[in-house]
Amino acid sequence: MASKPGILTDWPWKPLGSFKGFSHALIHCVVGWIYLRYIILAPWITESIYTAIVKDAKQWDVLNLAILPLMLWRMLHSQLWISFSRYRTAKGTNRIVDKGIEFDQVDRERNWDDQILFNAILLYLINKYLPGASHSPVWRLDGVIITMLLHAGPVEFLYYWLHRALHHHYLYSRYHSHHHSSIATEPITSVIHPFAEHIAYYALFSIPGLTTILTGTGSIISFAGYITYIDSMNNMGHFNFELIPNWVFSIFPPLKYLMYTPSFHSLHHTQFRTNYSLFMPIYDYIYGTVDKNSNTLYENSVERKEESPNVVHLTHLTTPESIYHLRLGFAYLASKLYSSVWYLWLLWPVTLWSMVLTKIYRRNFVYCLKRQKESINNMIEEAVLEAEEKGASALSLGLMNQGEELNRYGEVYVKKHPQLKVKDGSSLAVAVLLNSIPKGTTQVLLRGNLTEVAFAVTFALCQKGIQVIVLREDEYEKLDKSFGTKSEDNLVISKSYSSCKVWLVGDDLTEEEQRKATEGTLFIPFSQFPPKKLRKDCFYHTTPAMQTPMALENVDSCENWLPRRVMSVWRIAGILHALEGWEEHECGYTMCNIDKVWEACLKHGFQPLTVPIQSKS
Repeated sequence: MASKPGILTDWPWKPLGSFKGFSHALIHCVVGWIYLRYIILAPWITESIYTAIVKDAKQWDVLNLAILPLMLWRMLHSQLWISFSRYRTAKGTNRIVDKGIEFDQVDRERNWDDQILFNAILLYLINKYLPGASHSPVWRLDGVIITMLLHAGPVEFLYYWLHRALHHHYLYSRYHSHHHSSIATEPITSVIHPFAEHIAYYALFSIPGLTTILTGTGSIISFAGYITYIDSMNNMGHFNFELIPNWVFSIFPPLKYLMYTPSFHSLHHTQFRTNYSLFMPIYDYIYGTVDKNSNTLYENSVERKEESPNVVHLTHLTTPESIYHLRLGFAYLASKLYSSVWYLWLLWPVTLWSMVLTKIYRRNFVYCLKRQKESINNMIEEAVLEAEEKGASALSLGLMNQGEELNRYGEVYVKKHPQLKVKDGSSLAVAVLLNSIPKGTTQVLLRGNLTEVAFAVTFALCQKGIQVIVLREDEYEKLDKSFGTKSEDNLVISKSYSSCKVWLVGDDLTEEEQRKATEGTLFIPFSQFPPKKLRKDCFYHTTPAMQTPMALENVDSCENWLPRRVMSVWRIAGILHALEGWEEHECGYTMCNIDKVWEACLKHGFQPLTVPIQSKS
């Protein structure tokens, strides 16, 4: 929002409120048009479909029929730019601005499709009421040439002066400051403006189209091609990585006046009073508003190499549809807690296609430990060695990448390659769990698959004089054998569920066992995956995790099922090892000093999550 919002800041359909926001992810895919706010287009879409069914093909209004496919293409086109941008963020080559993207920018830019909806409405109205628009031909060369000339002349010239006017303090504070809230831009930042600005922009961009219609030279190709050109250049200009290679300008030097680059426009977002041009910098050169650092920034960005990561965290998908929650997927979904929602089933053709591609490229998308253990281990080892080769100072393994059955919590790799910097991070998980248990607790019930974390937490609790209750004899024997006589009789076996209000739970906690818990029981997971929340009258902690410090930048997506700016301790552990310069491994059943790890974590600004979540299921 602008600092002093002016009139026509909001889009006309904003009063739809939650109806507009219902299942927002669908806007980012080809079925987005059925979304509730797209009901606005229903009369025109219905009319187009009805005409196509009833009338003979020779009577079809091709432009009218092309509006919906064009709208869907623009949505897909924009999503491809978003995914490509976030892929390059991971690679790091040719980066322009080092500042990261945060959740507030994701939220501010989530309505990027509003301008597509607005444009579709205008196209339907123009086609219906402007003489000569209806039944436009598919192709006319003269119309394409006129479109190109009008864009290079009136459109670019008028936009330059409109843009400069928007930087006057009166208009800037009421409108354009909203766009400039994003310093590190993403492709879709290009269309994040108040409604009034979009009206002005479309008045400019409609000059070529209206002219060709009125002169009888318009065509489907010229309309669709011009819109795609605008989208492409807009997205490219707000891409935070330099895409245009130097040889392009070497072959044709005048091109520097006819086509801007991402670094050229990036200076407009960092310096504000320079580089006002739309896509053709020639007007900045004519009126002396070219930033003096334009050439230097371009050359530095083109030559910038891929950055070597200091810390690598190796994780994996949890379900096939979780691909849409990745940073490369839908930006808004990635910024929210992961949940399996019904509307993603509509994308199953795309999901299946991604699984097939994964299989073709010999990457496992299903963890089947018994059949694919060797293949999975080889894949993890390959990634570990690659991180080592690129100079990572620490590498941590997430989720099932570090299971007991798979690789003994990473111990397999360390034994095979003693020089590796693999860190399991279990010591921090133990520290977080110990500090999650309410003060004054005298009894804790332990239930679930026994992991190295469960062994360490149980031993620490017994040392503190807190009684740990287990329900199965085999679990008791494993724990007691590992402790020797050090448990001081605080490890006990019992058949009763009712005596304990604090449960430490692992992966195989059953629904039946949850139902046996007393009202107000606190479930604290020690596993990588959270238990299913069945009890409305009980409380559930997240899996071991901590709140990240605000100084940690480029946090714009959620991790698995954790809230915003909350990070798994296995990921934090790798960061901590790098910050502190610790050399010791935590693979297998090896643990660092718990107090040392906890104090170092707090020192670097990571904070414990102290408030459990009451189940709403």
